Amino acid sequence: MASFAFVARETASGREIRSSVEAASEQAAIAALLNRNLLVVNIQEKVGKKGRTGGGKVALQDLVIFTRQLATMIDAGLAMVQSLQALAEQTSNKAMRDVIRDVCARVEAGDSFSEALQKHPKVFTRLYFSMVSAGEKGGLLAEILARLATYLENTARLRKKVKSAMMYPAVVTVVAIGITTFLLVKVVPVFGEIYSGFGADLPAPTLFLVHISNIVKRYLLLFLLAGGGGVYGQAVLGLQTDQAAGLWSHRAQDLPRPLYPNAGFADPQRRSHPRGPPNRLPDGRQRGHGKGH
Repeated sequence: MASFAFVARETASGREIRSSVEAASEQAAIAALLNRNLLVVNIQEKVGKKGRTGGGKVALQDLVIFTRQLATMIDAGLAMVQSLQALAEQTSNKAMRDVIRDVCARVEAGDSFSEALQKHPKVFTRLYFSMVSAGEKGGLLAEILARLATYLENTARLRKKVKSAMMYPAVVTVVAIGITTFLLVKVVPVFGEIYSGFGADLPAPTLFLVHISNIVKRYLLLFLLAGGGGVYGQAVLGLQTDQAAGLWSHRAQDLPRPLYPNAGFADPQRRSHPRGPPNRLPDGRQRGHGKGH
């Protein structure tokens, strides 16, 4: 099914609505809008795959603002579609605005809010839409969104602290590598030429350093490309950390758990005795024997 962006007006109030709808054709989209009492002013098919934004990246701070404002609006009693439309108009990030509009269109088409969020896994994590789904079923959507906003704020604050803490070692490492490379490429070859003019054998450490300098000079471009590739790989791995953690959390929930978790911690002394009363009385006599025995 194709996605169509449209501009329509409500037949009752005349209010203008800008959103999108999915249909097999343009005529089917217009018919669906007419069934919703919307008079189509303009309609155009979107280019791109279903659930994909128009480009750009949604920052964590944008997601925090969206979640906090949506929680406030839902708690104030506003309808979901009306809240999403207001947030789409207020958002400055184009990618986030496209996501909100797509979610709003899907909610208008009959999907639940959590189902609409699942169409954008690059923006909303598994934890996010799972919590929203639980809030919808329990009637606590506003409270769940507020807790999600608090969690995202704490996550953003922690990431900022980690980046600040890693900035100084990263700068020191880059400067140290730069100085070492400069010494190996520019300074060590000069001393190598000076020592070679003496006609004497160089000490093993000095000869090793000269060989290292020659290798760095010959393959300097290759080393730079390898370093750039390593930095890029670390960046990609960092972006996939949240998805990997969410996947592991989902898998961990599926692990089997014992029905009686305390069964394995019973006292071994109690299990060693057979059921029933002991055979001897406290004074040492056998139970069930008379005085004559």
